[in-house]
Parts: sequence; structure tokens; C-alpha cells
Amino acid sequence: MALLAEYSCKATPARRVVEVYDADAYLGDDDAMAAARRQVVAGNGYHLYLRSLQPDIDVEVTIRIWDTPPAPPAHAEGHAPVSIESETGTLVVNQLEYGPAGEMTLPRPGIYEGHAWWENRQATADYYTATLDHPTDETFEDHLAQAWNSCPVSERYVLDLAYTGAPKPLDDEEL
Repeated sequence: MALLAEYSCKATPARRVVEVYDADAYLGDDDAMAAARRQVVAGNGYHLYLRSLQPDIDVEVTIRIWDTPPAPPAHAEGHAPVSIESETGTLVVNQLEYGPAGEMTLPRPGIYEGHAWWENRQATADYYTATLDHPTDETFEDHLAQAWNSCPVSERYVLDLAYTGAPKPLDDEEL
């Protein structure tokens, strides 16, 4: 298995969600977002939703394209199968409240399948909760900003994907 491309960026999980989608797939999917609350990662074919346990500490999102994706690592907290179609060949990593955090140009447009895995999700949530246990005074906001920028662990989501086929042609009804 060979790594063909890799992209990473930091994103703030506003409303506890980071979204990955094709550059032309603007409309979200409420059902897929609700599924991510239960499954951590869920999608509808054009969008993937990554569900954090906290809304303010940046998470790392890594997208790796392989000729054949490797198995999730043994140290991963969890993993899920994923599929995403990109007609444009560009995936956007989006922060719901703040807009795009970055984008990756894929080797070619098409359907990519593999799995998502994550680590330090619970540890970051525990740290986040602990930072809120500070007396509410004039230094509270400064304390939170400093604490969130100094998180001792990095919550990370990795998409390990491989190209599996060309994009599906649009139906006349979709035009």
C-alpha cells in the first residue's frame, strides 16, 4: 500500500462538528449530522461529519489517499467505514461557525472509500471540561483562551481513503 497524497489542517469543531465535503456540495444533511452524534463519523456520500465532544479546542483533520487504505491503527479510540464522492476533485474541511479551515486537491475526481479513525477525543473533552472549572471573574475568558490553546493532547480525525471509481453521472432531474 502506497500513500499517494496527504493533507492536514486544524479546525474548530463549532457546535461540536467538523465537516468534510466536495467543493460543490454546499447543502448539508441533517440526518447524516444526527447520525454523527451517535457514531462519531457519518456521511451521505458527499458530506462527512466528524463529531467532537467539545466545541472550542481545535482538532486536527488529516485526509490521506492511498492506493489501498491501511487498517486503522490499534491505538485509535474508534473507527468507521466512510465513502465520499468528489465531482470537483477538491475536498473542503469546514468549521460550521467559521467557514472553511482548508481544502485538499485529490489526485482525481471520483468516489473515495476507506475508513475514518480518531484519537484523543475523550482526553480533549475531559481537558475542556476541566478548564471550565475556573472561577468566573475578569480573568475567566483569558484563562479559557490560554487553556484551549495549550491543550496537552491533540484531538485528531484521520480519513484513510482510496479511489474506487469515477463520479456518478448526474440525472437530468438533478440539473
